[in-house]
Amino acid sequence: MAIRHGCFISYAHGHHAYMSRFKSDLIEALACYLEPHFDNEDELFVDSAQLGGGDDLDQRIARALCESVCMIVIYTPRYEAHAYTRREYAAMQRIEAERSAWYRLPSHLIIPVIMTRHPAGLPPQIAGPGMYVDFSRYTLASNSFKSNPEFLPEIEKIVLRIAEHYHCLKRYMPPRHDCSKFVLPDIPPEWRVLPPPNFPR
Repeated sequence: MAIRHGCFISYAHGHHAYMSRFKSDLIEALACYLEPHFDNEDELFVDSAQLGGGDDLDQRIARALCESVCMIVIYTPRYEAHAYTRREYAAMQRIEAERSAWYRLPSHLIIPVIMTRHPAGLPPQIAGPGMYVDFSRYTLASNSFKSNPEFLPEIEKIVLRIAEHYHCLKRYMPPRHDCSKFVLPDIPPEWRVLPPPNFPR
């Protein structure tokens, strides 16, 4: 198995400027700050940039996940509603379980990045496993992540976590692991287990 990507970006697609600009700003900042940590690998895998029209989507996504060091979830309430993003999440959970049998993981492979919070709170899959980075104060009026001192500490936390996993994976990865056999799991059950909010009437 070869490591081909530093981080797989999992997100729900959007049509308007807010979601599009958030994703672009985050990707640009991460690519800039991750580059010095890698040898020849791509810093990020982003489906909109790296998949062609004739690709077998499930197969390419499954392989990209398997060949990625970590996964960033750009969390919005919309993320929970998409079956495909939940499948990507479940796939990386499966990869994490497999890698934890090879070596002791320094932390979880899934790094949630909060773009917009759900009014009822974050689902346990996002808030529960440990670190998440909250960018919910980002607006269209915000400066770019890569130069905004308000956001740079969080970007640095993400970059250092990915770099740590990268060096562990390079050291302990079985050389004959075959990513071509990895498949996306079926659609997992709904995420949200929080009770509905009890709004006053």
